[in-house]
Amino acid sequence: MTTRKMLLVPLFLVLVALLWGCEPATQYKVLSFFFDGVPDPSKKVATETETGEATQKKIYYKEHAPYAAKQCRLCHEVNTNRLVAPIEQLCLRCHNLDLSKKWIHGPVASGGCRVCHSPHASGYPSLLVAKPEEFCFYCHGKADVSQNEVHAGVTSECTACHDPHSSDEKYLLRGGS
Repeated sequence: MTTRKMLLVPLFLVLVALLWGCEPATQYKVLSFFFDGVPDPSKKVATETETGEATQKKIYYKEHAPYAAKQCRLCHEVNTNRLVAPIEQLCLRCHNLDLSKKWIHGPVASGGCRVCHSPHASGYPSLLVAKPEEFCFYCHGKADVSQNEVHAGVTSECTACHDPHSSDEKYLLRGGS
């Protein structure tokens, strides 16, 4: 196959995909064929919440505001779907984080927002990629954390005492806690 034909085939496929339709389900099928990580608009994640004595399922699903408003161009180039800024700078174009604090959480310092947050949608608060009560233990060993006597008997989420982004206090403690 000549180089010209090799260039025309993907172009033709993209053109067909764009003309196929604008419904979210159709867009998802087309985009997920070409790109990894495209969120399925029909999937909503169920999380459990306690109300009184009974535990019931509650659907919690939130979309990132630009994604929900179909403002893809705020993060992606229109014709290529490439990011409009390097990934480590992209979120800081809209989200203000105080990076002048003494202690910066590792993923924040390296621009790794996606380690903790989903860029499109999530079934968890703050667009987290996992349940808040289990979330920190993906990187911070639960056994190691529980060995620290300060954590004895603590049942609240980590962010009750620790700021997940930055702090002037060691261990990212909130305001001298």
